Amino acid sequence: MAPVAKVFRVARNPDPDSTLPYLISLPLPSGELVLKARDVWPCTAKVYCHRAEGWPPAADVVEEVPVRSCVRRGVAVDLVLDRQRENRSQIVFTTLKGGREGIFWQTARTTRKTRPGLLVPT
Repeated sequence: MAPVAKVFRVARNPDPDSTLPYLISLPLPSGELVLKARDVWPCTAKVYCHRAEGWPPAADVVEEVPVRSCVRRGVAVDLVLDRQRENRSQIVFTTLKGGREGIFWQTARTTRKTRPGLLVPT
């Protein structure tokens, strides 16, 4: 039996009342992680995310890309996609004021823009 290809998916959020218009699906080894997101990719700034209930059965898929690597490392998930540009990103889990969970999706470029003096490991 052939192994199932891991795929990163972005879809429109079917919930009309949500302020986060997209859903992203991360194929982690422990199981699929579905997040609501403010944008389809963190191009200019970090993207705020929130956990979603699950992937909707009739999702309006915006993008589907094969995944090279999707690994959880401590408080972050490192995501490497199989495409030429915009292929590396990181989802960071943190605790906000009041004890709420905060999830931010970022790339090395967006981190350098927001914190220019900080050295980012490669």
